[in-house]
Amino acid sequence: MTATATEPAAALLRAYVDAWNDVSHNTWGHDDFVREPVEMLEAMRDKPYEKLVRLVAIDDAHADTPSDELPLEAVTGTGVVLLPQQDNLTWAYVGTTVRPAHRGRGVGGAILESCVRVARDHGRSTLMAETEHRVEPPEGPESLTAPTGSGRVPLDDAGVRLLTKRGWDLEQVARRSVLDLPVDPDALEEHRARAARAAGDEYRTVGWDGPVPDEWVDAMAELYTEMSDAPPMGGLEYEQDRWDAARVRSHEEQQVRRGIASWTTVAQHVPSGRLVGYTTLLEVPPVRDLVHQEDTLVAEAHRGHRLGMLLKATNLQRLAAARPDAQRIDTWNAEENDHMLAINIALGFHPAGCAGEWQLKLGTAHGRPAA
Repeated sequence: MTATATEPAAALLRAYVDAWNDVSHNTWGHDDFVREPVEMLEAMRDKPYEKLVRLVAIDDAHADTPSDELPLEAVTGTGVVLLPQQDNLTWAYVGTTVRPAHRGRGVGGAILESCVRVARDHGRSTLMAETEHRVEPPEGPESLTAPTGSGRVPLDDAGVRLLTKRGWDLEQVARRSVLDLPVDPDALEEHRARAARAAGDEYRTVGWDGPVPDEWVDAMAELYTEMSDAPPMGGLEYEQDRWDAARVRSHEEQQVRRGIASWTTVAQHVPSGRLVGYTTLLEVPPVRDLVHQEDTLVAEAHRGHRLGMLLKATNLQRLAAARPDAQRIDTWNAEENDHMLAINIALGFHPAGCAGEWQLKLGTAHGRPAA
């Protein structure tokens, strides 16, 4: 804890992380998403492009305890409000958690109300929240289906009940998928080779670990901008988020401070020299046996050449060489994103839970602030 010892309220930070981890383990039944205080502290810091507001609920027994003396169990729930500072200036992401032992006592509602108030005070009128589920339920009276027609969440989930009661709308369901490692290297090479043949000589792949090489930083900023609103969004209202070289470097610097390792493979259109697609894998401490499959994008004008499979298979080969001890990879996709799900399934990914994507419109007849 030396990295946080000089920070204000270090004990509160540790309690925040402990509550987060308690909820994560209860939700998923494993520790794939646990955090550690040093990494969380870096993730909390404001950035030029977004502001984070963190909230905690503290039990009555410790209401008067100084924040730097709080025991871990004093924090009964957490909240976060993410506020973009460049684009999407009327939008905010709201997250809440409540320790299992403190549910059913109004803690979640109080945190959600506070988060909505923060968002409103910052001029935000379109809010997004998520509910996470270990298993996607079958279709039926005990589940709620997204308006996209793909994906469901359980109606008896505490988070689902809270959001529906407070006027939020389920707009989309995202599938969590997991790939168990190692992947058969011969099968992986067959996927890569077949995709390379389909792509032909007009495309080649380039890979790197960590930060983007200087020669590609402007091109990657363009791809990140396109990626910001490229995936299926259902009814979620979110504008394109602009990136430039400075923002790419700022993002990378924070990842380094958080101890995150990354592997990126890009597709280059040889005749023009332009980068037309990319995929990225991340390893986030303290979990070292899990790797996260993050963005995969092929620019719209270059789709139909199996570049998505080429990118993913190539990057998986690079990961196998760099992290032979990794045990699994997880990723998230909109349930209606049939094309990307088909690539993942072909590579061996299997369903491993889901998340509901919710939206609240403030200041409309349908939407209302939490109360």
